[in-house]
Amino acid sequence: MSRILVLNCGSSSVKYRLYDGDEVRDKGTVERVGEPGGGPADHESAVRGIIERLDLDGLAGVGHRVVHGGRRFSEPVLLDDAVITAIEDLVPLAPLHNPANLAGIRVAREALPDTPQVAVFDTAFHHTLPEAAATYAIDRETAERYGIRRYGFHGTSHAYVSRRTAELLDRPYAELNTITLHLGNGASACAVRGGRSVATSMGMSPLEGLVMGTRSGDLDPTVIFHLRREAGMTVDEIDDLLNHRSGLLGLTGANDMREVLSRRDAGDPAAALAFDVYCRRITRYVGGYYALLGRVDAVTFTAGVGEHATAVREASLAGLERLGISVDPARNAGSGDRVISPAGTEVTVCVIGTDEEREIARETREVLGSRA
Repeated sequence: MSRILVLNCGSSSVKYRLYDGDEVRDKGTVERVGEPGGGPADHESAVRGIIERLDLDGLAGVGHRVVHGGRRFSEPVLLDDAVITAIEDLVPLAPLHNPANLAGIRVAREALPDTPQVAVFDTAFHHTLPEAAATYAIDRETAERYGIRRYGFHGTSHAYVSRRTAELLDRPYAELNTITLHLGNGASACAVRGGRSVATSMGMSPLEGLVMGTRSGDLDPTVIFHLRREAGMTVDEIDDLLNHRSGLLGLTGANDMREVLSRRDAGDPAAALAFDVYCRRITRYVGGYYALLGRVDAVTFTAGVGEHATAVREASLAGLERLGISVDPARNAGSGDRVISPAGTEVTVCVIGTDEEREIARETREVLGSRA
């Protein structure tokens, strides 16, 4: 059961990893899927090309990332026709991602009909959220009828990083309280108590929460009504604005934090404001999650921005010293998985590289092992 293929189909890319035990035998990313003048015409073609190229002799299973599992899927499951139908039913909750995930699943099952395949859901890690954390304060019957609640995302990343934090600190995972900050083009915060998600910033969709590359994050819903009534924008236009033309891109014209930091350092006021808005939002979530957890052992940064933007880490935690949270400038300037807080601080601040594909492989092995 050592060889596992992981397929992570995004809205316009396919990332793959072939594991032999803990070792990565092959890996890559197919970019610009379905884009004019870009890569493969669609996800089916991309996945088919990956499978044809790889040496899959002795393959024990395939693990698929599925973004939205709704309320039905609280853990990874072995794929069959009924599970696929259920994932299809959840497409309205994740219209950009679940169809791409399903395309990869269908091609892999067709190409490898005798190989067991497992769906690992982004939302599953957050099924431990208390009802008070998952429930929106709207009419209960309407919410139940249309599946309106907090689901949370980046679950495989938050699971992997919180577990790696315990390993880095040589502490029992079941005893550690951690705030994990997944800061990439998409960004989310998660409060993890003893290996269980108890709060997370993304909600019914990945739009809620932190400021992101192109997404607004938290927003007064009245903005939507105002744009509809006063600007005459359609629902689809507002959706496009908040998901694809907001966040860092909307504030600066650039969705890459590296460019925002470069412009900020050059004295661009728009970039300076965007940086402050971005970091201030993180600070608010860290402080709020500290209060919810009651005791915090570690704050861990991960993903592209979280792992590489020293200025973001420093600014996001500035002012939290009274909570025992601070950053050591010399350690913050280092590289690799490490502690970046001063020695002896109450809360350990860490930087850990996320590895969602490795987490998917681990969970896939657990499902396959339970069948033995």
